[in-house]
Amino acid sequence: MSAALNHTATDWAVVAVFATVYLGMFLGGLPRLKLDRSGVALLGAIAVIAFTGMPLEEAARAVDLPTIVLLFAFMVVSAQMRLGGFYTEVTRRVGGLALSRSGLLAALIGVAGGLSAVFSNDIICLAMTPVVARLCLQRGLNPVPFLIGLACAANIGSAATLIGNPQNMLIGSVLQLPFGGYLRAAVVPVAVSLGVLWAWLAFGPGARAGAPELRQPQGVRLQAEEAPAFDRWQTAKGLAVAGALMAVFLLTDWNREVAALVGAATLLLSRRFHSADVMGFVDWQLLLLFIGLFVVNHAFGQTGLAADAVGWLAAQGVHLTDPGALLLLGTVLSNLVSNVPAVMLLLPHLGADPQPAGVLLALVSTFAGNLLLVGSIANLIVADLAAKQGIAIDWKQHARTGVPVTLATLAVVWGWMRWAG
Repeated sequence: MSAALNHTATDWAVVAVFATVYLGMFLGGLPRLKLDRSGVALLGAIAVIAFTGMPLEEAARAVDLPTIVLLFAFMVVSAQMRLGGFYTEVTRRVGGLALSRSGLLAALIGVAGGLSAVFSNDIICLAMTPVVARLCLQRGLNPVPFLIGLACAANIGSAATLIGNPQNMLIGSVLQLPFGGYLRAAVVPVAVSLGVLWAWLAFGPGARAGAPELRQPQGVRLQAEEAPAFDRWQTAKGLAVAGALMAVFLLTDWNREVAALVGAATLLLSRRFHSADVMGFVDWQLLLLFIGLFVVNHAFGQTGLAADAVGWLAAQGVHLTDPGALLLLGTVLSNLVSNVPAVMLLLPHLGADPQPAGVLLALVSTFAGNLLLVGSIANLIVADLAAKQGIAIDWKQHARTGVPVTLATLAVVWGWMRWAG
């Protein structure tokens, strides 16, 4: 690490900005300032551009445009499905089935995991949480295990594809992973992990604590602002576009980002939904977070200190190309700074053959989000919406499920990658 002495004052200014930005990722903002993670990332990008004199053209090239485009396009697709009332209707129908507690858990975990693989875990949690909370209360069930199960299932299920969550989109875009190849590698550990989650919630310690006798299912009523009315035509339109995109990704070598943009444009051509309403569901904050982090990470990479750190770790026998080291670092970093920033830090250092490591990183960074309540946005969405229904989910309640399920599912990933590799 003696090479660090040769770095300039500008390099150290960039390091200070980089450290501040990632502190903001850890804290969710900066003390005494009304900044969230996106605001911290944006200010960090502006600071490194100012300190280094980086041309704006170079800053623009640092942004992985295919990732941004894919994220935006699938936000539009998900907005179509949400405005059409699809997510709410599916949850209502599942909740109306005459199932036992364990059967209802299995159905909700399967639906949440399956939908998250295509439409994004955060969106699924936003749409399903109010309905799940109401149906549990109306059926005389303790809603907390069901809501925690919803968040964990959405996170696990989203790992099945390269479009299920932002970090997978990033990994797929940067490493050029084949969509079908990734799906084949991920589907087994994801399916087994969803089973592990169900088994823990259905039969684990205290599984039935606070659950009165099961009452008959009944209709779940929500306020209009909580859930749009179900529109068969708009739902069918959204499903047709999503199905066509999945077919394109699996069966052709067409550019994924362009295909997704065409799909989004098709949905924006609507006589029912105003484009402003659809755009209102696009998570512009997340897109801004990505852009800011791309620029900050690029500036930090230019200092050479990242390469120095990786070289130092290698000298200590810790190689990021080693699956064990990648699993441990991916898990720790995903819970320290959140999974997207963690993936951005690790991606440039996966070695000459990054595809197997990319699959492992996608699975680990996503599954690790279940460890703590603050480990993923999906968890926080569920806790926040549950609180509005009068249901408190604190970090201890989440940890009783999150910690054992995360450790078990990471063991599933490790075992599968060792066996398949």
